[in-house]
Amino acid sequence: MKFVIVFACFLALAFADVPVTVKEYNEVNPDSFKYEWATSDGSNVQQDGVLKDPHTILVKGSYEYVSREGKVIKVTYTADENGYKPVIIQQ
Repeated sequence: MKFVIVFACFLALAFADVPVTVKEYNEVNPDSFKYEWATSDGSNVQQDGVLKDPHTILVKGSYEYVSREGKVIKVTYTADENGYKPVIIQQ
């Protein structure tokens, strides 16, 4: 009986609509960083940053996904000594 339950769980996972990572990139340097990733459902993230001074990192980036209503939502942003500043775009 246990075998049937475990097999059913694995079968459900195999046919589940789970996004898969299709792109991944990471770069880390002493004074900067950059990363990107994307999934099979169209979601993606991009971010890079640079060290302005020993206490401040300047960051810019974006992320995009499809909402439950089927709309593409894209957020671009910057973050610096003045805070986090997002811009939201619905397509």
